[in-house]
Amino acid sequence: MASTYTPLGVELQATGENAGQWGNKTNTNLQIFEQIVGGFTTQAVTDSGTPTALTVNDGSTGATLSHRMIELTGSITGARVVTIPLDAQTFYFLRNSTSGSYTVQFKYASGSGDTFTFSATDKGDAVVFATANDGTNPDIYTLPAGTGDVTLTGTQTLTNKTLTSPKINEDVVVTSTATELNYSDLTTLGTSAASKVLSANANNLTTISGAILNTEDNLTDASSIVWNVINSPVAKVTLTANRAMAAPTGTGIAAGQMISILVIQDAGGTNTLTWNAVYEFPSDTAPTLTSTGSLGDLFSFRYNGAKWLLMGQTLALTLS
Repeated sequence: MASTYTPLGVELQATGENAGQWGNKTNTNLQIFEQIVGGFTTQAVTDSGTPTALTVNDGSTGATLSHRMIELTGSITGARVVTIPLDAQTFYFLRNSTSGSYTVQFKYASGSGDTFTFSATDKGDAVVFATANDGTNPDIYTLPAGTGDVTLTGTQTLTNKTLTSPKINEDVVVTSTATELNYSDLTTLGTSAASKVLSANANNLTTISGAILNTEDNLTDASSIVWNVINSPVAKVTLTANRAMAAPTGTGIAAGQMISILVIQDAGGTNTLTWNAVYEFPSDTAPTLTSTGSLGDLFSFRYNGAKWLLMGQTLALTLS
C-alpha cells in the first residue's frame, strides 16, 4: 500500500512500506511539522491577473503553504490574489509587505466562501484561519490580532476595545471613569490639578473651573479690514487711514457666537471706520470713532444667525 499525504504535505507511511527509509522520511516529516508550527517564509506576489497559488510539496520541505508565517512581498501594480488548496486547514500569520497601493486577497483556490483582503493602504499583519469547512466553498476566517501598543499608519476603527493608559502624541494623558472622560496636557500643565477643569452633568450644564482665555490677535490694517472671527474672536486693529470693516469671515460661524474688537487710532488720529451692513448698531447708526491719536474704542457683538448685534461699546480708552 502506497503512502498518503496530508493537505500540508506530511507523508503517512503505510505498514511495511519504505523499508530502510523510515528514518529519512520521519526526519522530513518532523521538519515539515516545524515549518507548520513556527516556520517563516516569504512569498513574492505575482504581478499579473493570475493568482499566486500556494501549493503543497508532498513529502518535502519548503512549501510556502506549510509555513506558519508568510510575508507577502513584491511590487504590484493592481489588485492581486493569493490562493491555497481547498483542503488546506491551518492558521496563518500574514504580513503584507507588497509595494504599491493595491489590495491583496487571501482565499481558497475556488468557491464562494469567506476570504481575507488587505486594503490598499494596509501594510500590516493579520491572523487568518483556513477552515476547510466545506468541500466546495470553504471559508477563510479572520482572527483578532495584537494586544500591545496600537501603532497604525492608516485610518483604523477600534470597536469595543479597552485602551490602558492611552496617550495622544505622547504628552496628553487620557483617563476615564464609568461616567466621564478626562485628559491632562502634561507638557502645558506640568502637574495635573486634582479638580476638574471642565465638567458636564445630566442637566446639560457645563462647568469650567478657571478662566477662559481668547488671545487678542492683531488684524491687518487695510482699506477693507478682514476679520476671521473663528480664528480671532478677540482682536484689535490700528487705523492709519480711513477704513472699512468687512463682513466677518470664518468657517463654522453660528448664532450665539460673541466677538470683540479694539479699534485704535494711530498717533495722528482722525481716522474713520465704515462698518459692513451685517454689523447692527442701535437705530442702525454706527458710532463715530474717537478722533484722538492713540486712543481706542472697544466694540462687542453677538451673532443671531443673520447679523452681528452690538452688545456694548466703550469709547476713548487710554491704552497705556
